[in-house]
Amino acid sequence: MAGPIRYGDGHINAPEKDRANIHPMQHHVSRSTRGKIMGERAGFRGCTIWFTGYSGAGKSTLAFALEDYLCSKGIPAYVLDGDNIRHGLNSNLGFSPEDREENIRRVAEVARLFADSGVVCITSFISPYLKDRESARKVHEKDGLKFLEIFVDAPLAVCEERDVKGLYKKARAGLIKGFTGIDQIYEPPANPDLNMKTAEFGIDESIQQIVTKLEEHGIVPDHAIDSIKELFIPAEHLDSAKAEAASLKTLSIDKVDLQWVQVLSEGWATPLTGFMREAEYLQSLHFNSAGNGRATSQSVPIVLAASTADKERLHGEKAITLVHSGKPVAILRNPEFYEHRKEERCARTFGTTHAGHPYIKMIMDSGDWLVGGDLEVFERIRWNDGLDQYRLKPNELRKKFTELGADAVFAFQLRNPIHNGHALLMSDTRRQLLEQGYKNPTLLLHPLGGWTKDDDVPLDVRMAQHHAVLEAGILDPKSTVLAIFPSPMLYAGPTEVQWHAKARMATGANFYIVGRDPAGMPHPETKKDLYNMFHGAKVLELSPGLQKLSIIPFREASYNTKNKQMEFFDATRKEEFDNISGTKMRKLARDGEQPPSGFMGDAAWKILADHYQSKK
Repeated sequence: MAGPIRYGDGHINAPEKDRANIHPMQHHVSRSTRGKIMGERAGFRGCTIWFTGYSGAGKSTLAFALEDYLCSKGIPAYVLDGDNIRHGLNSNLGFSPEDREENIRRVAEVARLFADSGVVCITSFISPYLKDRESARKVHEKDGLKFLEIFVDAPLAVCEERDVKGLYKKARAGLIKGFTGIDQIYEPPANPDLNMKTAEFGIDESIQQIVTKLEEHGIVPDHAIDSIKELFIPAEHLDSAKAEAASLKTLSIDKVDLQWVQVLSEGWATPLTGFMREAEYLQSLHFNSAGNGRATSQSVPIVLAASTADKERLHGEKAITLVHSGKPVAILRNPEFYEHRKEERCARTFGTTHAGHPYIKMIMDSGDWLVGGDLEVFERIRWNDGLDQYRLKPNELRKKFTELGADAVFAFQLRNPIHNGHALLMSDTRRQLLEQGYKNPTLLLHPLGGWTKDDDVPLDVRMAQHHAVLEAGILDPKSTVLAIFPSPMLYAGPTEVQWHAKARMATGANFYIVGRDPAGMPHPETKKDLYNMFHGAKVLELSPGLQKLSIIPFREASYNTKNKQMEFFDATRKEEFDNISGTKMRKLARDGEQPPSGFMGDAAWKILADHYQSKK
């Protein structure tokens, strides 16, 4: 009996009479069903992204970076890399034209299976021949699967100069035969879906170009793109928008509402496009997330309350003008009114409904309805308090870090004055990052600048105190960016700390320092901590949507009475340490007493003491 026909190096082609007895089976699970269960974002996204180009063009670098990026956004992706495949599935193939053809045929079939399963399959192969790549496309398109060819367009001279694997040198010396670009042709795509010039763009910028292309093809949602969504009206449309606003019915908002308008308009809560409608509110309240699926963290609802009278007056309007202190600040498009279930909101956000909690009291005193809609903001919110220059938007901070050449950004959120223990933690974090190989890790010193409770230190005092810390060199001013985070404070503990971390990701921060009892406060009645002091750090490690942010847990720093300085607590020498609590610090300041030497810089302490003295 005649055996199977072989060609190339080991490919087996079943005889026609045998293939007649092979019948493809149909899956019981539909693509729609796979789309619902795979990954954190609803919808079928199976496709193949085919990178082609010379050796050394950057195909594998882009492929693995894209895989990492998509997975971080909750989108399942997997790379089939040329070198990896030739160590396994295609280890029996060489580099003759016939074997190259068979190599790509096999990979195309495997990629099709990955794509059909709902995975974004990313292939990285030189794949030098047009007909082979076109065959790979047809394999997908006949099954209704998307296939995007991306030409990694680096000139041969650039690839040869890079020569990461030393292959061009060997090929030039005649040690490698049939090497693409040297003694074997490469047929560039005539009309690729995307042309990536890796000699001109960095990895991050290249990945965003690719993700934008994927969004255009409906493969990823728009908020998978790592861009900040600002909600300001373009300058060329501002006059007409203001004219329209003058003709609309109005809704008055208070100072805290305006702070949330600032948060939304500057892009801190991307992908939100305005105050939450009911579906967005429920997703945030129950799943701590926003957007299509659950991969974008949004642990606190950002909502706008309205009275019953306002709801009845404005119901059915297509647009509303939001007014603060008589001044129009934004248009709310397609408003949706829904019931403000205050007790449920508080119970889920704060873990308590106690009316003695200051933010809960504000909620309970607010309107019985919530109104959501798309925001169009006339201009940047300014407070004219001498601190507006520190209120940098996420996009401005990203630009600042790029200008500084920061290769890592670590953020520290605070609403209290900085003592030398805080400074020790921040300086030690920078030391650790340098040891990990980063060249210029930069600190984002980011005090919260929105509403805080009455007994907290005011923002202007805190900013002056922070400046004194920097001027004294307790923190390195050259590697520190001091800016203001405009959000109001909720005092919602582990729920709120996820919001604080997510917002810093918008700035490009990739490390986040979390302290003890972040966003916590004493219980209004018992005066015990409302939240476990370590749960904030633990929750950040577990939180969906924050995978790209490395969490740096708080190390306890106490005053060493022997060395007269703040040091990390050592239980083996616990008798040397004195824990100077916030309560004790405030008492010393009010009483006009000096703290122990080395606890806080002299100028920084004077600013704090003067504040408390003025309140007597």
